[in-house]
Amino acid sequence: MSLEVIVLGCGSSAGTPVIGCRCATCSSDNPRNRRTRASVAVRANGTTFLIDTGPDLRLQALREQIDRIDAVLYTHQHADHLNGIDDLRAYCFHQRGAIPLYGNAFTLNDIQQRFSYAFFPPSNYWDKPVLQAHPVEREFSVNGVTVTPIPVLHGQWPIYGYRVGNFAYITDVSEIPASSWPLLEGLDVLLLDSLRRVPHPTHFSFEQAVDHAGRIGAQQTYLIHMTHELSYEAMCDALPGNIRPAHDGLKIVL
Repeated sequence: MSLEVIVLGCGSSAGTPVIGCRCATCSSDNPRNRRTRASVAVRANGTTFLIDTGPDLRLQALREQIDRIDAVLYTHQHADHLNGIDDLRAYCFHQRGAIPLYGNAFTLNDIQQRFSYAFFPPSNYWDKPVLQAHPVEREFSVNGVTVTPIPVLHGQWPIYGYRVGNFAYITDVSEIPASSWPLLEGLDVLLLDSLRRVPHPTHFSFEQAVDHAGRIGAQQTYLIHMTHELSYEAMCDALPGNIRPAHDGLKIVL
């Protein structure tokens, strides 16, 4: 399988720089310390998947020239992972077709309630998103590409990470249940939640992320969903070579 991963954003819900903050990371002139909200695009055998639609989607898609989206994989429905959903209307307009959304029923039911207008049939003008919800509980296929949901916990919320080929994406995680560990075997690349240095009740901290990355054993792990408490330079200095901080615009070819 040909597989390319584009990190659209690797920041937390506030992004970096944070509005009104003058800390060293927010004031840094290193572009790798500028982080939009967390999302990735995955191109697999000619099919383009988007994982989450954060509020920075339009700017991310223009920056990385994401001209087509065949499906969206939702991890969960928090605003920093969802509220760019209306920007999907441009793709529906150009593609003249509905975009399928995948996720667990808990997530998709909430999305349909909050953005009900996006699930109507298209008008003659295609002036709104035209989306189709597909709740999934196990692996599924889009255009012949197999996608495996990875159930994890975000505090008390049941959410999904995703695996495509030997790539996996896990954000906003506080616990990986024992039943999900077999789904993480044999990875080439893992993108993993690493919110901040201080422990958090619904996210892996930097230390927890490094520990879990070692236990999962992907050939290369990149840390994502980082607050301004974590600077790119300091993380590079502290991490082994097989674990790196991600940055917006990072491209990974498997």
